[in-house]
Amino acid sequence: MPALVPPPRRRRRAVLAALAAVALALFPAAPAWALAPVPGGVPPRPPAPATPDPSLQAHPLASAPAPLDNPLKGFARFYWPGSDQSTGYPHSLTWSYFGLSEVMTDPADCSTYDWSILDDALNETASYGNQAAVRFYLEYPGGSGTHPGNAIPRCFDGHVTYRTNTYWGTTSPDYDSPYLLGALSDFIAAFGARYDGDPRIGFIHLGLVGLWGEWHTWPFDTDTSGDTYPNFMPTDAHAAQLLQAYDDAFDRTKLEMRYPDSAAGAGTNRDIGYHDDSFCYREGSPPAGVTLPRSLGGAGYAQLQRALDAGAENKWITASMGGEVRPEIQSSAFASWPGGSGQVDNMKACIELEHTTWKINEQSQSYAPGDPNVAAAVRLMGYDLTVDNAYFKNTANGTTNVGVRIRNNGVAPFYYPWTVTLGLRNGSGTVVRTFDTPWDLRTVMPLKIRAFPDWGAGPDPAYLDYGYPQYFQTGVNLSGVPAGGYQWVLRVKNPLETVSANAKRLRFANATQGADGWLGLGPVTVGAGGGTDTTAPTAPTGLTSPSRTTTSAALSWTASTDDVGVAGYRIYRGAAQVGTSATTSYTDTGLSPATSYTYTVKAYDAAGNTSAASAPVTVVTLPSPAGGLVLDDFDGDPAYPSAARNDLGRWTGGNCFLNGGGSGAVSGGALGLRYDNCGWFGSDVNTDLSAYTHLVVRIKGAAGGEQAHFNLGLGGASKVFGDFTLDGGGHPAVTTAYQDIRIPLAANGIDRASPGQLAMGFWYGGNSTITIDSLSFQ
Repeated sequence: MPALVPPPRRRRRAVLAALAAVALALFPAAPAWALAPVPGGVPPRPPAPATPDPSLQAHPLASAPAPLDNPLKGFARFYWPGSDQSTGYPHSLTWSYFGLSEVMTDPADCSTYDWSILDDALNETASYGNQAAVRFYLEYPGGSGTHPGNAIPRCFDGHVTYRTNTYWGTTSPDYDSPYLLGALSDFIAAFGARYDGDPRIGFIHLGLVGLWGEWHTWPFDTDTSGDTYPNFMPTDAHAAQLLQAYDDAFDRTKLEMRYPDSAAGAGTNRDIGYHDDSFCYREGSPPAGVTLPRSLGGAGYAQLQRALDAGAENKWITASMGGEVRPEIQSSAFASWPGGSGQVDNMKACIELEHTTWKINEQSQSYAPGDPNVAAAVRLMGYDLTVDNAYFKNTANGTTNVGVRIRNNGVAPFYYPWTVTLGLRNGSGTVVRTFDTPWDLRTVMPLKIRAFPDWGAGPDPAYLDYGYPQYFQTGVNLSGVPAGGYQWVLRVKNPLETVSANAKRLRFANATQGADGWLGLGPVTVGAGGGTDTTAPTAPTGLTSPSRTTTSAALSWTASTDDVGVAGYRIYRGAAQVGTSATTSYTDTGLSPATSYTYTVKAYDAAGNTSAASAPVTVVTLPSPAGGLVLDDFDGDPAYPSAARNDLGRWTGGNCFLNGGGSGAVSGGALGLRYDNCGWFGSDVNTDLSAYTHLVVRIKGAAGGEQAHFNLGLGGASKVFGDFTLDGGGHPAVTTAYQDIRIPLAANGIDRASPGQLAMGFWYGGNSTITIDSLSFQ
């Protein structure tokens, strides 16, 4: 289902007939043991790894919790052009839709592509050190706020029959049209030729077919037995043609499709993972899960039931499992961890049985960074790698061997062949020599996997031994390394580093792990060579301030270079040094509001050589909050929705409303939202509200009583509007006259430090119009 915009609770198709079990054809770069077909049921264990070289000394490493923003796992936030991607819960992924018409722009030629909208998004995302997950679509009810609702390229006109999905108000092309299938296949080939292996992209959802690109056209779908709606979906053969086009076009970038049984299961024998868009939600009466299988209370159409029916529940071994935490439960999904409550199914079971690597979760921006439930879930998702021992000789010369043993406490492997590099760090903290290794992290499988009750492996939950602590060893040549004491270190190279100095580093769950990505393995004495370093590093470039508050200024810059190695950076405010940094960023604190400060940075090496100063940057801190903080007063500056910005300069928008083209309409300095059991409005706050005590909504209704028709979410709290508690114990009641409804923040459990997005959803059975004159904090 579409991220951010939860549609009404809709009827689901009956489960498809159980399909014959299909073997997995694994990608060519997979380890040899994985090349055999993997049947449904308990997967065979991979072969045991080599044992450590007994001539090497073992150096145990202490474990520690892994970082929460490791690359290519965890939560993905939505991409909004120009918004700050560093806010909210730690994350390394950014998600975005794109309409096909935004790339296929020539009305006379479907083979001409303008990739600028995608490249702009990828470049901006990379600048924050994040990788992108993307999907192209043709029909999107109401549009996404920044992308069109009808994204059928004009070059289809006159060649492809168009139908109207009267339920959603979308134009649905004939997905069986030879012209459309040819144009889409050519687009996919061009997409792959340009972007396969692009380090800016982490995951691609196949998209293109159906509502939101989700491979369904409900209610105009294959289930025509109990309704009057014709089927708008392509035939299985034509859907399989698109799957094959994607599989042919992308060999390196991970692909994901919505359903395991799409195209009659044609995706199960291709290198394509799955994308569960309604993750861990329970719906219906009585409630049934839409991720977990029937054996754990799921519906017949649940994601994992469909995987079991297709014999594809072990696809995760080589293909990633993405998706989205169902929007209705995002704010409360981890409140009852490890189980669930209400509409939230057993979250731990969902992650473990689906082998989840990542999920879209826009409301993660409201999670407290210290929430232990959320942290436990994020660390369980995907890979969670720990080096338990390093193996090397305490004194070494010439050619020597170095080994490590790595275990995976997550639920999935790392899916990309990123380079693992060994290094020697000197006493000043500089890495003076590096050695790339052939080690393949994709072979480090989870130590345990959870058995489906359907496997008959024991009472649920049953955990089976699967992977092993994987041992890697390589030879390195120390010739030319000056004699002395060093530290062996290890890091994994994120290919995004070739594009962005801010690229997130893959880090291990070890106490000796550094924020720069280098993991300390232990001390070694080298006895060879010598030399003197007299060359200073180059001056840092690109000094900028990506963010500021009333009392702090964040700085970042491009790394300096040095003939031996840069040891660190000195940060100057005016002529005075205010700090040092071992990385290319620093935050200066204790500043005065609304005050101008000028900064420069100098690099230094281990020998004490210091570079020239960078070009200066001047930062003006934000003013102190006074009186109130206006989120939006809808006075036309900025214009809603065309500017897609509120009065804080952050994203705002809406869809599925009956006025304003789906976004709602501003008139007389107020926003009118006309709805009929459908509508979503969002306005990003993303600023510390600790100085304020109340959310103030100046509102009226067309008939009165509309407080039961919509919910409001902010700072981790989400309630029907009429259920919020007011000062004195009362509750909001919308009348036909404007009134200021003052909602106390703390009393309603709203996180003032990380408020995230103010969101309103209108899926509670009502129809009317509400008018909002302003939203503010006081």
